Amino acid sequence: MILAVDTSLGTAVAVIDADGRTVAEAAAPDPLGHAEVIGDLLAQVAQPGITHVVAGMGPGPFTGLRIGIAAARAFALGRGIPVIPVPSHHAIAQMLLDDGTTGPFAVVTDARRREIAVSVFDGADADGIPNLLIPTRLEKQGTALERPAHEAVELHAAALARVGARVIAANRTLTGAEPLYLRSPDVVQPGRLKRVSS
Repeated sequence: MILAVDTSLGTAVAVIDADGRTVAEAAAPDPLGHAEVIGDLLAQVAQPGITHVVAGMGPGPFTGLRIGIAAARAFALGRGIPVIPVPSHHAIAQMLLDDGTTGPFAVVTDARRREIAVSVFDGADADGIPNLLIPTRLEKQGTALERPAHEAVELHAAALARVGARVIAANRTLTGAEPLYLRSPDVVQPGRLKRVSS
């Protein structure tokens, strides 16, 4: 069984079995309350026999994304199982493909600050993984996109888990261990203190 954790939009967790069927799923739509709900959601879906954890790697806001990835890594560390990083837009693309979307299409999520995060996909590849044509980029809201756009406001963790299962089966890597943040955090390391003469 595979556990998936994503906090790129709201907070979503799910467990699927070896056949890709959803065993348990829980979510909270609040885009800001990840830390408050992630533990309870994991407790709702946790099962014996989980062999892998799939972590949604964004794009997403700095703090929210870190909470989900840290929770996924902590769960995996506690059970001694591997973490499989998967870009969150792949899960949204999987949801669209499951609903019958065809041809090239753009997955769009709100990047705040009047920007959107856009990834372009076209069907699935030979391993059944959504085929990424154009990697995630930031665009100004209102930008005309060349392909049909699907703006996502939620992500089903079961779709993320199914993508992760195909990544495992194909022995592939979709992304590295570093999250895809929408932008750098606003907080910066302070500079050296200046001496003030009296």
